[in-house]
Amino acid sequence: MHVTLDAVPVDKPGDVNVIVGQAHFIKTVEDLHEALAAAGPHLRFGLAFCEASGDRLIRRSGNDDALAALAVAGAEAIGAGHSFVIMLRGGFPVSVLNQVKAVPEVCSVYCATANQVQVLVAVTEAGRGVIGVVDGLPPAGVEADADVARRHRLLRDLGYKL
Repeated sequence: MHVTLDAVPVDKPGDVNVIVGQAHFIKTVEDLHEALAAAGPHLRFGLAFCEASGDRLIRRSGNDDALAALAVAGAEAIGAGHSFVIMLRGGFPVSVLNQVKAVPEVCSVYCATANQVQVLVAVTEAGRGVIGVVDGLPPAGVEADADVARRHRLLRDLGYKL
């Protein structure tokens, strides 16, 4: 069996967060839409899901046409069956990740990030499959006490910790 590996960039603006995952059924699109819409009125999103059988279409939805187009472009580039791409603006993945993972069709989430991402795709004669992601740069060092203090302050300023 012959396998090749592609590193597929997911293009997005710097102010957009992306979630990449795998699910298993056409119902995924509507269920993800409902989960994201319920997360908050200020969240803007677009999502795309690659069908792996039947019509094999990229199914799409969202409440922001530009983000939906970005999600479709990401899904087209990845081109792996049952993969999905969510683009977010006006919120952070941490605010919706549990809702996304709770969607019954979702099998796994590969990343949820504001970083530029490359999706590692294995290609065989049977198709394409996501095997992982490259999310961000390697560490530049270990945090010092001042960095710890800044991290603590940031989390409290953002409302994630008391």
